[in-house]
Amino acid sequence: MHLPQGMAYALLAAVPPVFGLFSSFYPILVYFIFGTSQHISVGTYAVMSVMIGGVTERLAPDSDFATFNNLTNESIVDVAARDTERVKVAAAVTFMSGLFQILLGLVQFGFVVTYLSEPLVRGYTTGAAIHVIVSQLKYTFGISPQRYSGPFSLIYTVLEVCYLVPKTNIGTLVVSIVAIVGLIMVKELNTYLGKKLPVPIPVELLAIIIATVISWQVNLQGKYGVEVVGEIPSGLQAPVLPTASLFGQVIGDAFALSVVGYGIAISLGRIFALKYGYKVDSNQELIALGLSNSIGGVFQCFAISCSMSRTMVQESTGGKTQVASAVSAMVILVIVLWIGALFEELPKAVLAAIIYVNLQGMMKQFMDISTLWKSNKVDMLVWVATLILTILFNPDLGLAASIAFSMLTVIFRTQLPKYSLLGQLPETDLYRPIEEYNQVQEIPGLVIFRSSATIYFANAEMYQDALAEKTGLDITKILSLKKKLETKRLRHEKKEAKKAKKAAKKNTQDMKGESDLEKEPEPGIATIEVEEDHDPSLPRAIILDLSPVNFLDTVGVKTLRSIKKDYGDVGIEVVMSGCQTGIVENMESGGFFNEKVTKACLFSTIHDAVLYCQNDKNSADSEEEEMAATPL
Repeated sequence: MHLPQGMAYALLAAVPPVFGLFSSFYPILVYFIFGTSQHISVGTYAVMSVMIGGVTERLAPDSDFATFNNLTNESIVDVAARDTERVKVAAAVTFMSGLFQILLGLVQFGFVVTYLSEPLVRGYTTGAAIHVIVSQLKYTFGISPQRYSGPFSLIYTVLEVCYLVPKTNIGTLVVSIVAIVGLIMVKELNTYLGKKLPVPIPVELLAIIIATVISWQVNLQGKYGVEVVGEIPSGLQAPVLPTASLFGQVIGDAFALSVVGYGIAISLGRIFALKYGYKVDSNQELIALGLSNSIGGVFQCFAISCSMSRTMVQESTGGKTQVASAVSAMVILVIVLWIGALFEELPKAVLAAIIYVNLQGMMKQFMDISTLWKSNKVDMLVWVATLILTILFNPDLGLAASIAFSMLTVIFRTQLPKYSLLGQLPETDLYRPIEEYNQVQEIPGLVIFRSSATIYFANAEMYQDALAEKTGLDITKILSLKKKLETKRLRHEKKEAKKAKKAAKKNTQDMKGESDLEKEPEPGIATIEVEEDHDPSLPRAIILDLSPVNFLDTVGVKTLRSIKKDYGDVGIEVVMSGCQTGIVENMESGGFFNEKVTKACLFSTIHDAVLYCQNDKNSADSEEEEMAATPL
């Protein structure tokens, strides 16, 4: 499969087909030495190839190599010079992507793949597959659309192809249709007879052999104008250092290639590692792929990753180690050295047909939409958004925009957590949301509050608002009312003191009488006293369950400090439960604790906090009863 796919994917990369064969030889041998996955088949990959094709066609467009012919009034493209420059661009971006992968591997940055969720990867590969299909339409219809680059280039290309459809080369279209139908039929036969056949029918290899023989015998290029592969030089290329002047122009594309290639390879590698019971070292995989690409770039290869179709075939035929890939590389070497020239008459339309048929699996990923709609609508939104962004902004910018969108969904989820009041399951130490369980019971005088997300700057204010809403307490209003009452009481006390002093001056009483006058208010003077006892309409304590919280920033710490102070001012004790060690450290560094607020307000479990609050309440009730029973 490396032979047909290598030649086909070279068209996607906009370089001569022989460089696809080189990319199926050098990088495979390097990965054979350094890779840790035993089953994946590394080599050319459609998504990577179309990303490289976007770079090569952007930096080496046909217009840069076109000369005007006065005799025919047409522009003639110097294909040889154009292809030479495109190979340099492909080698430069491949070399840079390999360096990025090596660097990321050395700094133990393998976890970067965690930002590529499965819905994002599947939506991205589906969008990239659409780019692949559109890029191959010119070979299917035998037309030459103008090359567009940048955002919305796919839309412009489709419109251009639709405009040129009347100029379709019928011979090329017939070859394409026959090749596609034949490939699909034999692949379906492979599926149907999968258990009966010892090895799958090598349909793609047979297709290029048969197509080459027919093209040579019928002279499809001469009689019908069907475009063929052309000259395939024999032998290997000498190593050449990539053009350093191109590095600055391809650095962004190289980083995108490094992330995408690694993400696809490690995802597939982990699937087979889990299936067969071994471990894939993510950082070593980065280094192995980086060495494959950087060394491949020196030998004028383009960036590689792993292919699902080749991997599945390799597994089904008994390939259990990378020795299978090394053997296939040796076969490619024989073809490059002695047999490659035999495929010069191969129609490019057949290679495009091979690409179309190999993209069937990616097109089936559209079924993910209905599945994700039923299971998780946010993941479905990520899938669809990734697809649209990739189509509109091309695979490089589309990947960055998709990751940013995926991160935004995480932020929005933390901004919209679920807030719950917890109750106790009778005769247990289990506490569950009251609105979800009908058997849980609220504990009199206690409020247990939980948020499903961490507390940080983006949702700290909402946390306070939700606590006030769930408890039914407008703490701001209560504090304001208390302050007004306190102010009014102090004002009346001052007036009372002044009147008492005036009365003392008028009366010639002794110091005892004067002291009594200061202590006892004059009859008829209104006084306001603030009730020091606890208001029975308010809960005695609030327990904040912080077990879902995994970090606190400075805003989160200030929010908790404000909650404890404000509710404490109105006689409601606030305690916290389920705090992880990191949360306690965040609270210490954020200045939460002081002389008045100690770690005594922290409890390991909700039940511990409940027992403390109940004991505290019983102690307070006992003291009140003793005071009431004491004779005056």
